[in-house]
Amino acid sequence: MKINETQRLGAVNPYRNKNDLRAAQTNNKQKRDNLQISSEAMEMLQSQNVENAKSPERQKQLDELKNQVSTGTYHVESGKLAEKLLPYLYRNKN
Repeated sequence: MKINETQRLGAVNPYRNKNDLRAAQTNNKQKRDNLQISSEAMEMLQSQNVENAKSPERQKQLDELKNQVSTGTYHVESGKLAEKLLPYLYRNKN
């Protein structure tokens, strides 16, 4: 009794040739994702970054939050979180 017949090696994966052919075709036509940001969006992003960088109160608040997170003392108030999420959840339900 032969367990590994030499004639059947090609029948192990009959789809291999098709998969290899598809892989070769896609390598030739490599599709790439492309991201385009409008000039208006770029202006908004730049103005937002400038406003946030200029605010010393904002920077102080960020530093305090970073310190709380790194020390493990940051606490999320679940009630406030739920209040912020409810309008979003009901708006997307309809």
